[in-house]
Amino acid sequence: MILPHLLSTGRLARFGGRLRRDRQGVTAIEFTLIAPVFLMLVMGVFDLGQMGYGLAVLNGAVQKAARDSSLETANTAALDNAVKGQINSIFPGGIFSSTRTSYNDFVDIGRPERWNDANSDGTCNNGESYVDENSNGQWDADIGSDGNGGASDVVVYRFTVKYKPVFAVPFMPSQWSQRTLTATAIRKNQPFASQGAMGSAAGAC
Repeated sequence: MILPHLLSTGRLARFGGRLRRDRQGVTAIEFTLIAPVFLMLVMGVFDLGQMGYGLAVLNGAVQKAARDSSLETANTAALDNAVKGQINSIFPGGIFSSTRTSYNDFVDIGRPERWNDANSDGTCNNGESYVDENSNGQWDADIGSDGNGGASDVVVYRFTVKYKPVFAVPFMPSQWSQRTLTATAIRKNQPFASQGAMGSAAGAC
């Protein structure tokens, strides 16, 4: 038997020394341990690169589309398609959507229509009176109107893309499998005509 032979001949120490110095197979073991971490790191870098580059292109395209939308002759559908065309190759298979909300002035962005908040609950209800400033027949928590507005109106243009990363990082939470990026631009339409007046009709909630 080998073990008694080693013990009897005093070779155990020399055998242990050779065993410690034996490097055969170490590279394969190290690669097995390091490769998954390295590959995940590389894929993460590519994933962030795709997202960062795509967001930069999206912001630039949205800013240009917003400027062009401020003209009287603007074709908003064509401008939306132009934005989509610029980013479609970066986010293949992406789902694209856009909104335009118009306001009379910059100070109106996101504000509610004026109302008598008698019960101080922050919403129009229980018969409280309000001013129908956007003339749509109801009280709105955001005074903005859908669409590109008219002359001298302020328009908030948002473009959203939902996509699956080309370099998705494996074994990550499910929310990593789909990303949503949004770019926003605010522009004031050119004074190509007289700006429409805000509504002043009274209503009750």
